[in-house]
Amino acid sequence: MGSLDALADDAVERDVTDITALADDVFARTLEEVIPHLRGYARSLCRSAALADDLVQDALLRAWSARGRFQAGTNFKAWMFVILRNAFLSGIRRRKFEQETTGNEPDIVAPAAQPGHMELLAVRDALAKLSPSRREALMLVGAAGMSYEEAAKVCGCAVGTIKSRVSRARAELQLLLEGESPEPDPAG
Repeated sequence: MGSLDALADDAVERDVTDITALADDVFARTLEEVIPHLRGYARSLCRSAALADDLVQDALLRAWSARGRFQAGTNFKAWMFVILRNAFLSGIRRRKFEQETTGNEPDIVAPAAQPGHMELLAVRDALAKLSPSRREALMLVGAAGMSYEEAAKVCGCAVGTIKSRVSRARAELQLLLEGESPEPDPAG
């Protein structure tokens, strides 16, 4: 991943007088490298590819506007995940009073020809049944490859809470995939 720490070294090597332009260039490259991770996390939050892409775009715009506040030497990916999560939560609050979708989305007309497609759909459906907090923790640690500490920073909670959510999410996901009904999540 591109490093904003390399900014000073690049400026010296290139004899750059406009360090801001160089910082923007390094920042833009670093943003590009984290986009696939943001897309995966956004899809786990939105459960819709189109909404996820819109969310990623919003997060990228917010990050670009706030690029002066990023502290070199800190985890850029975690910083971006926090921005993305905050954009998602802001969108939920903004749509709080809007009507829910009617559920009249078109069904798939023909089955997919790829092997394993049904298993993938089963996993996706099981993930959708997890509570939002457990699904988020599982996606950050399992799918995005974050450490428990990084995921805790993104979610704004203790490391032990993340570990508990991931553990419970994995157990619940396994039960759902085996066709059993898990215990309801009292925390939601």
